[in-house]
Amino acid sequence: MTKKATDTRLRGVIGPDELQRCRWCRRVLATREGRGRPRVFCSQACRQWDWVSRQRARELQISENELVVTRRELDRLYDDLYVLSCAVEDTERELGAGRHTVASLRDAVEWLMDAARPLQNRTVSPSRET
Repeated sequence: MTKKATDTRLRGVIGPDELQRCRWCRRVLATREGRGRPRVFCSQACRQWDWVSRQRARELQISENELVVTRRELDRLYDDLYVLSCAVEDTERELGAGRHTVASLRDAVEWLMDAARPLQNRTVSPSRET
């Protein structure tokens, strides 16, 4: 077996404390017991997009460590990260202020969770631009 084939097969291997995720969209894969190959993709569509992206990367001579993302997707990610960062700072400030009521703690956690949800639900859309 060649080194490249070995590297490709090991990509799906995870540590004991990690969740196994789809190689394309990063959704958590359902745990699977028994024999057979471990799942690498959550759906046939993700398998197909991964194949297409590898073919396109080969054409453009992009290494496996490089990623092409649209400016709009990157801007959205930065915006969501900024909101989350502000929520973390606000929550830390609230918790450091001293005495708390259950309602104030609930509000702080809800604000933090509301800021984190867009990142939790974010998926990477393949660029259809050529």
